[in-house]
Amino acid sequence: MKITVREKEDITILDLEGNIDINASNLVESVGEILRQNIKDIVCNLEGVNLVDYVGISLLAVVYKNILNHSGRITLYNVPSHVMKLFAIVGLDKVFEYYPTEEQALSRIKEERVISQILRTQLRRRFKRVPISLDIEYKQKFSAKELFFHGRVVNVSAVGVFVVTDKVFSPGDLLTTRINFTPKPGIIDLDAKVVWVSEKESQPQGLPGMGITFHNITTEKQALIIQFVERHLARSTKG
Repeated sequence: MKITVREKEDITILDLEGNIDINASNLVESVGEILRQNIKDIVCNLEGVNLVDYVGISLLAVVYKNILNHSGRITLYNVPSHVMKLFAIVGLDKVFEYYPTEEQALSRIKEERVISQILRTQLRRRFKRVPISLDIEYKQKFSAKELFFHGRVVNVSAVGVFVVTDKVFSPGDLLTTRINFTPKPGIIDLDAKVVWVSEKESQPQGLPGMGITFHNITTEKQALIIQFVERHLARSTKG
């Protein structure tokens, strides 16, 4: 397989051409060399990929694990439809994040960097979960249906919420949400990802629930949520 390595906005981009199969071990080697240079953020352009077989799936899993072990990030873009179908069959659609364009993939990496920096540098109390009661509407992000489901947010942190509802989705599913952070900043539209699900028997409300993290969040919305959490933490401390 042919691999072209380039840099853009301090992020390494790999343009892949050919087949990801038994002869594509150079992909693992190339990623390993990039990581040894202490470069942790990688975007892969799959537009030129003709075929991914089951050996190629294993190679991609090795690449993903290697990047994860180095605390890095990887996104894919320009993924051909036949490759997307294979990813869905083997479950890699729940592992990799992929986007239609290079700009969107790069934007995601940059947003992840901002969030990671906040997590490293801000006080831990900002990410403590605050008991709350907020309205939330949500649906699967890529669903053709316009119907939103309703639930209640019962606790919130700067990076996610726990929702009690009679309609839960599976871990890894992407959601479109509307959360009413009352009284201010009010309703915020957010993408989110389901990270875990709780059975109704374990919830005092008698309904199932799901923990979701904010996904593709902008720095502006992140700042508003942090302010909301800090206000409620301050009130609880005074109380």
